[in-house]
Amino acid sequence: QVQLVESGGGLVQAGGSLRLSCAASGSILSINTMGWYRQASGKERELVATITSGGTTNFADSVKGRFTISRDIAKNTVDLQMNSLKPEDIAVYFCNAQIMTYTTGGHYKYQANFWGQGTQVTVSS
Repeated sequence: QVQLVESGGGLVQAGGSLRLSCAASGSILSINTMGWYRQASGKERELVATITSGGTTNFADSVKGRFTISRDIAKNTVDLQMNSLKPEDIAVYFCNAQIMTYTTGGHYKYQANFWGQGTQVTVSS
């Protein structure tokens, strides 16, 4: 079993900062891309930022210059630093990871997409 656990959401004033963290644990052989997605009320889930195992990053246009993403390969963690937050950033933020895992007993290896439970980010204007 693989789990992704997020932390760091909350309420902040416009222009403020928050840092989200996500830790992957369980039956992990390796992790390819990790990232953050968000879903605002009544809208579809959208990409915020991703980072590959090699450190290549990708950001949604709406967050470029304000958000940064980083990861610790050894600890299986990914962080999202969010600066200059705006009311339009309000959403539930989900951690995502492409993880090579294995079945019980280790007989079968496979890659799958895993999601965290989500953490709420609210920005007051």
